[in-house]
Amino acid sequence: MEWWLAYLALGGFVGFFAGMLGIGGGMTMVPILVFLFQAQGFPAEHVLHLALGTAMASILFTSISSVRAHHARRSVDWTIVRAMAPGILAGTLSGVLLAGALSTRPLTIFFAGFVYLAATQLLLGIKPKPTRQLPDWPVLLTAGGVIGGVSSLVAAGGAVLTIPFLTFCNVPLLTAIGTSSALGFPIAAAGTVGYALIGLGSEGLPRLSLGFVHLPALAGLVVASMLTAPWGAHAAHRMPVILLRRIFAVLLYALATKMLGNLFE
Repeated sequence: MEWWLAYLALGGFVGFFAGMLGIGGGMTMVPILVFLFQAQGFPAEHVLHLALGTAMASILFTSISSVRAHHARRSVDWTIVRAMAPGILAGTLSGVLLAGALSTRPLTIFFAGFVYLAATQLLLGIKPKPTRQLPDWPVLLTAGGVIGGVSSLVAAGGAVLTIPFLTFCNVPLLTAIGTSSALGFPIAAAGTVGYALIGLGSEGLPRLSLGFVHLPALAGLVVASMLTAPWGAHAAHRMPVILLRRIFAVLLYALATKMLGNLFE
């Protein structure tokens, strides 16, 4: 029973900060899930893959409400979504296959390195300047493939890559955020299916797991995060967000460092 409470607490924490800052769900969720799964004695060779698959599945549920909210505000450019979505799907599935072929060590190193980069961007407030116009569909298709591939390896909805890319291409920020949320759904859908399929038949998986998606953890994460995300969005208008972004960045540094440290214990 105590693990249900831990999953609920993690979902509430992640949902609040995701609602406030718009990023950070998977990057925060995966390291903590790894620690929780290790504490329960799950097989070491499957712990990170289970964390990635479960986090990706949780993004699938939370992205639905996000897309609806941004669509209602007409901040989604569906032309961009249609151009990038096929690349997103192909890239995400390819990334999941790569993750399945990688052992825990190189996958952990890649994940931690990406989190370090994202935390640095968050800490310093680095934002690309709009220096070019939106490219034609072949470039958008390719960009979608890259974003999907990287996102599948770190269980992210893609916002940390999609928003800077669209901003660089002179897309207004609010439209970039809304369009990124819409692109997060195919990333999460393909990632969830991929991690579930590549985990089927793996030996030693915990009970109530669908491949590399641990269903009890998924339920706790989804319920709590969907409750607290609106609180985070409300708090964003009332709290010093710049300070909170910096605190959150430091937390990401600490989590990534802890994951790397565990490799050498």
